[in-house]
Order: sequence, then structure tokens, then C-alpha cells
Amino acid sequence: MKDFFGSLRFKILLGILIILLGFIIASVYSGTAAPLFSQAVSFITTPMGRFTANLSGGVSEFFNKFLDAGTVYEENEALSQELNELRGQLADYNTIKHENEQLREILGVMEELDSKIVIITATVTARDPANVYYSFTIDKGELHGVKALDPVVTSEGLVGYVASVGQTHAEVVTILDVSVGVGGYVSATRVIGTVSGAVEEALEGRCVLEYLPRESAALTGDLILTSGGNIYPRDIVIGKITKVGPSAHGTGLLAVVEPAADIRAVKNVFVITDFEGQGED
Repeated sequence: MKDFFGSLRFKILLGILIILLGFIIASVYSGTAAPLFSQAVSFITTPMGRFTANLSGGVSEFFNKFLDAGTVYEENEALSQELNELRGQLADYNTIKHENEQLREILGVMEELDSKIVIITATVTARDPANVYYSFTIDKGELHGVKALDPVVTSEGLVGYVASVGQTHAEVVTILDVSVGVGGYVSATRVIGTVSGAVEEALEGRCVLEYLPRESAALTGDLILTSGGNIYPRDIVIGKITKVGPSAHGTGLLAVVEPAADIRAVKNVFVITDFEGQGED
């Protein structure tokens, strides 16, 4: 300890203290002690204030991010709901547009065939999952002018006929059903046969053209159309031949027909409620 008080370091510290003490005494007599004290306090508190302000700003920014995230989430939910509504409206629009396009197509075909043909649009509302012939229910019935045995078509071709009808609905049997018999002819040769269902072919969405004479020369790719009568108008497209072979009875040919209409997945159809010769014997 004695060595410290006698050292140069102690003398320097002592000199600094004496000088500081002199400044303090001079400040007291000159009236500047308060400003000096204030400056000293400011020197200490200013950095602390800045630190506190920065800390407060950081905390506010941190919590604001959560608040903003909540706002953004709510906005996204609202936008998502609006988007879903717009998608629903677009789906409805596309359905109506598709129906109108189909209607224009079928009207064009019908006008070419017979200007007296009357049709109404209908939508498939139900299918019987146990029915291998893909029969279905439509949303039009007696109140809309639908009758039993009315033909059912799409813009692509023949689908079947109305088997039974209620006030606001009807049951449709398709040309894949074994109970159906439609007079049809091969467009290339004009040879007439009967289109009907077959269990094995129905599973693949196909039907058959029976009672073709051996000399008919029916070929794969030939188009089959309705031959007309009291149930179906003439010249409605049925489909095209995909295979030709001898019939089971061996008396003629049997052709497998791919329907032009997608019967297994059809959603919108047209019911022909009137045409020249309908219901006549």
C-alpha cells in the first residue's frame, strides 16, 4: 500500500482529482454547477432513453406482426370465400353455357331432320347403381310435357327413351338395355337391323346391331342411324360399328356398336316430346 501512494500512478490520479475539484469549486462560485450536473445526468440518461425507445419499438413491432398476421388471415379467409363463390358461379355459367351449346347443336340437327320436332332440355338427377344398363332419372316430367316412350338424345346421338313419368321427373331406359329395340340402318349400305342391348357389351358401354343379312357388307367404322317409326324419328345418330361377326343363331351378322352419346356419363339430355309420326301405328 505504501508503494502505491508513492507511485507515479497515484500522483497522476491525485492530480486529476485536484483538477476536477477545482472545476467543481469554480462552477459553484460561477453558478454553472447545475448545468454541469444536468449535462452529466443527460450524458447518463440519454443512452438509456435511446435503448428504452429502441426496446419499446422492437416490442411494438414484434406484437404488430402478430396483429397484422391476424388481419391478413381474416382478409385471406374473406378472399378465399369470395373465390369459392366465384368458382361456383363460374361452374354454373359453364354448365349453362354447355347446355346452350348442346341445345344449339341439337336444334340444328333437328331442324335439318324435321322442323316439326319439339324438344325440351333435362338434367340427369339420379342413377341406379345396381342397373348394369345405366338407366337414370331426369328432372322433367308430365308438367313439362314429357310422356312415356318419348325419345331421349344428346347432341351426339340417341340415348334411350322415357320408360315412366311422374309430375316433375321421368325414368329413362338406355339403348344398352336388353329390353330395348331400335330400328337402325347402316349409313353406308342402307341395310336395316335392330339395335338392342347385350349384357356383356353393356358393361363396356356398347350395344349391338342384330339381324343383319350376311350380304349386308357391314364394316367396322360404319355409322348407324335410326330408321324411323312411331317411337324414334329417322336419322338420329346411334353410333358406329366397332366389330362385325356371325350372330349366335348363325343366320346373319351381328355388329357391336359404340354409341355416339356417352351414355354411362351423360349429365344433360334432350327429350323429344313431339315429331311427325310419333305414336302412330
